[in-house]
Amino acid sequence: MVIIVTKEQIIIKIKKEALVAVVRAESAEEAKKITQACIDGGCASVEITFTVPGAQDIIKELSRTYRPEEILIGAGTVLDAETARIAILSGAQYIVSSSFNKETAKLCNRYRVPYMPGCMTLKEITEALEYGVDIIKIFPGNVLKVDFVKAVKGPMPQVEMMPSGGVDADNVGEWIKAGCVAVGAGGSLTKGAGTGNYGLITETAQKFCENIRKARGEAQENRRRENGKECPCD
Repeated sequence: MVIIVTKEQIIIKIKKEALVAVVRAESAEEAKKITQACIDGGCASVEITFTVPGAQDIIKELSRTYRPEEILIGAGTVLDAETARIAILSGAQYIVSSSFNKETAKLCNRYRVPYMPGCMTLKEITEALEYGVDIIKIFPGNVLKVDFVKAVKGPMPQVEMMPSGGVDADNVGEWIKAGCVAVGAGGSLTKGAGTGNYGLITETAQKFCENIRKARGEAQENRRRENGKECPCD
């Protein structure tokens, strides 16, 4: 039985769980081991990058192995509409890119597949929003840093952002409290795969999820306090 997941459901799941694992596996078998470790750690989705030879085959294998309610399977480093179409036909449920591409946005809108392109400026973010992008990938995060998110939220509070690059379990809370709806984590999350230590991936994912929940709780409490302040004019 084919399980159909809508674009809205995919976006909701990504934002709810907030952790996207960026996977650069050398084989479908390794990708499956990483994916299972991520599931065990509470991760919502994995992103198979097209820097990996045969990425479409890995995506196809994973999408046949796992149900969307277990984990979402996406495609990363998608630079053009042609690659996006290959990924979607292989079973990718969302598309991630290091930069914004108009034709890729059009294609994803046509097939109602979430598209999360990398942006570095307000101009790029604005253009991406005009082409129907729901979540902006802030990339590279280690260059733009948390202050960039705070600066964007000033004039454009409606922008939903997901940093990728430079995000780890220790600083993830800063990104969440700055207003990010999710984060993308690569080597800082999956480095255990290099030595066959998939248990480390699970442990790291759990730490990520725990710190995300904690940061969200603190942010909610801060908003509650701010909204509860008495008017100074009374």
